[in-house]
Amino acid sequence: MMPAPLLVTPDLARRFHRRAVLLDAPVADIATVIAHHGFVQIDPINICGRMHDHILRNRVAGYREGGLMRHLHGDGTTLPAAARTAFEHHLPDNNVLVAFPLDAWPHLLAAMNRRTRRHGAWSGKLTAREKVLAGRILAEMAARGPLASDDIDDDRRSRQMIWGSHSLAKSTLQKLFFHGRVLIARRENNRRLYDLPGRILPDAVLAGREPAGADTARWITVLKLRQRRLVTLKRTELPLVEDLVQPVKISDGPLLYCLQADVPLFDQTAGGGEHPLPATQLPRLLAPLDPLIYDRKVAQQLWDFDYTWEVYTPAHKRVRGYYALPILAGTELVGHVDPKADRVGRRLHVVSRRVRRGHKLVPALQELAKFLGLRS
Repeated sequence: MMPAPLLVTPDLARRFHRRAVLLDAPVADIATVIAHHGFVQIDPINICGRMHDHILRNRVAGYREGGLMRHLHGDGTTLPAAARTAFEHHLPDNNVLVAFPLDAWPHLLAAMNRRTRRHGAWSGKLTAREKVLAGRILAEMAARGPLASDDIDDDRRSRQMIWGSHSLAKSTLQKLFFHGRVLIARRENNRRLYDLPGRILPDAVLAGREPAGADTARWITVLKLRQRRLVTLKRTELPLVEDLVQPVKISDGPLLYCLQADVPLFDQTAGGGEHPLPATQLPRLLAPLDPLIYDRKVAQQLWDFDYTWEVYTPAHKRVRGYYALPILAGTELVGHVDPKADRVGRRLHVVSRRVRRGHKLVPALQELAKFLGLRS
């Protein structure tokens, strides 16, 4: 039976939310963040650092740019399957690419199988030409090891554009990846090299059976709770996790939910806990899709922050900027800044900013520049 709602003030809810998403005190390593949040979202766009690096630099002590890719795939050479603790794949209910812990694999199998049967240029079933090429790719991979699309001797064009290319080899590899028949072995910048799953994941992981549909539906909802820690739940989601969640009523505001396992954080936060927030805290730049603000409804209702990542918004319609980073100061989101890294000139430029009066942005920009190896 689900417990009665926990009544809290907006300030306590915000302090809880910060702590629950690991923004109060950095953890020791990347694996801890992945285990805590269930996944870390991956994005290739690099204007002032990549999405996953922004998420992790605020949570992992001493995190360095590119750390997630080194953790996933090794440094320069392909990491052996036995040494891997995480892998890249898409969330089962959408096409978002993330870094998963190994125990996620069985819950992805049903979505992989569904994709092999439906139409779609991006992730759907193979066309007749792609089927023939897939057989050759898999045979070459077995003999040669990891391959990128440009390693495949085939200059035919696909009828659909995949990642800015009409290459049939690229579209075939992309679908094989969505279907779980190949996995990302490593990356060379943004160039993906794929290999057979048996060389990427331990045998014990690949041997896991596909769970029942109800079990995976529950897992997906728990994953949402783990990722964001304070969420809204749909009518279809709540029955799946009633035994795991705690309703949280914020004064006259919305009814949200957290994991029952996180409830002690409310007491720790209210009493200052092991890592109390300083009376004044310098602003911190968050990832555009940071777990704290990923849910726009929660960001608006709890944090009074209206924010949209505008990287895919037409330039003439942007309000904040192409890659604007939200600014967190204590228990307030106080604005946003749109920085751009000049890697050649080793400078960090500010394209635009909007910061509430009284908050100093320079230290946060200096910290970001240092992280990127730039002069502030």
